[in-house]
Amino acid sequence: MAKIIVMDHPLIQHKIGVIRRVETGSRDFRQIISEIAMLMCYEATRDLKLQETEIETPLCRTTVKELQGKKLAVVPILRAGIGMVDGMLSIIPTAKVGHIGLYRDPDTLEPVEYYCKLPGDCAEREVFVVDPMLATGGSAVAAIQMLKEKGVRKIHFMCIIAAPEGIRAMETAHPDVDLYIGAKDERLNDHGYIVPGLGDAGDRIFGTK
Repeated sequence: MAKIIVMDHPLIQHKIGVIRRVETGSRDFRQIISEIAMLMCYEATRDLKLQETEIETPLCRTTVKELQGKKLAVVPILRAGIGMVDGMLSIIPTAKVGHIGLYRDPDTLEPVEYYCKLPGDCAEREVFVVDPMLATGGSAVAAIQMLKEKGVRKIHFMCIIAAPEGIRAMETAHPDVDLYIGAKDERLNDHGYIVPGLGDAGDRIFGTK
């Protein structure tokens, strides 16, 4: 059974409080989203597998630990997920980056795919799918299903704010995928927005309406 981890680190919680504020402008919002992603990435990679390897230091040979296998990939769900990529790459700069484009139909609230581009060896990597918001869960469920159909097996999902409805959808559709959540909110409103949430993350990151 997958893990569901709600981050309780004080810095993460403080920064989430800042981006929730209606007066936080796009520049600060973008910067803080990136900082939160960096902090969450540090916590979420705690259980990555290591292997020992011999190296030469300036003084002698020694054994050190390094990440095992083909390492990592970060796959943001467009467009808001882009805001989390730089923060994660500041911690894992050798990770490859893929992109999955999905938008939510305003009438049905169901995800519609419009783009998918992944690293050629993505199936051999540990993949972190990222999106600031887990609302209905439709986009996250669809994105992860796309990855599984392409042979990816080691998948984690990371979001900054999640609604209970989205968490339940992920547990039902992908019980093998770990969830890393910055804050678990109360509910969805009638329009499918997270309450109290922070509004539309994509609009706030890119300054659009």
